[in-house]
Amino acid sequence: MLDAEHAETSPKSSRLVISPLSCSLIGETQTVFISPGSLVYKIYRKEKAKEKFNCSYGFNEAFHKELNEQDLKIVGVDDNGNARMVELSDHRFFIATLFLPQSSSSVEKPHPLIVEYLKAAKVFKVVKK
Repeated sequence: MLDAEHAETSPKSSRLVISPLSCSLIGETQTVFISPGSLVYKIYRKEKAKEKFNCSYGFNEAFHKELNEQDLKIVGVDDNGNARMVELSDHRFFIATLFLPQSSSSVEKPHPLIVEYLKAAKVFKVVKK
């Protein structure tokens, strides 16, 4: 998908993989259903999580099948099956979400994705030296 575009930066593109949501998720809290066997599942250690969203763009439903046939997999969906999290299957940590894990993370209770991101960064730094 070399010609994939985002509606916010290239609204006239013919291949908008990221497009405006039919209804903004700003301020919404939703249950995200996590695919067993995914890296995200290994991080959360459960099949669903409540997350607070702050977005008006999302994955274009027209590309879901095509996305799942590539290395980029949809691994978290909402009640209606809309993509909310994706990951690159062969990457140590490439996870994208429509929510901001840092907004619900604190020193006392860090978000599991933030913790794993920091662990992956530390390993990357050591490997890169």
